[in-house]
Amino acid sequence: MNDDRSQSSLLVPPSTQDWMQGVLSAKVVLVMYGDYQDPKSADVYKLIKDIKRELNASSGEDYLCFVFRHFPQAQIHPHAQRAAQVAEAAAAQGKFWLMHDTLFTHQQNLENGYLVEYANDLGLDIPQFLKELSKHAHIDRIHKDIEGGIHSGVTTAPALFINNIRYAGRWRMTELMATIVAANHYLNQ
Repeated sequence: MNDDRSQSSLLVPPSTQDWMQGVLSAKVVLVMYGDYQDPKSADVYKLIKDIKRELNASSGEDYLCFVFRHFPQAQIHPHAQRAAQVAEAAAAQGKFWLMHDTLFTHQQNLENGYLVEYANDLGLDIPQFLKELSKHAHIDRIHKDIEGGIHSGVTTAPALFINNIRYAGRWRMTELMATIVAANHYLNQ
């Protein structure tokens, strides 16, 4: 159960500035605040991928829009902030989602050497990648995500919002899927 319920609404609405899969005009917009080093964030992301695949097959591509926002918890996950910067550096080269998936898949190995290896495996321009990391070129974007999350009552990752309403159910396929489907029906009444 997610006990972090101090705020129930997403106060920073999804926009084209967010990392998203799908379109903002989708019937359901799911926003996740996540931490690349947090095992629960990885589990929830895997759950969302499965739900998205199932909904796309049954209801079409425009049913669910998934938005990811960074919420690294540096106090408990020392590599999370750097991993978020790596995702953004990969994004600058058009590879956000590939790096995003890689980071969650390999969250036990987020030290610098591994991060460069992942960038190399994705075919990134390594000198550019390293330059952006050393200059903290993407830190403002990450801080903006964190601040937006805090403004909406997020204190820990993962946190989900379905059509701007905080999801407070269990992190299980059936419950999350039912809430997503119910959000669409609620909208259409």
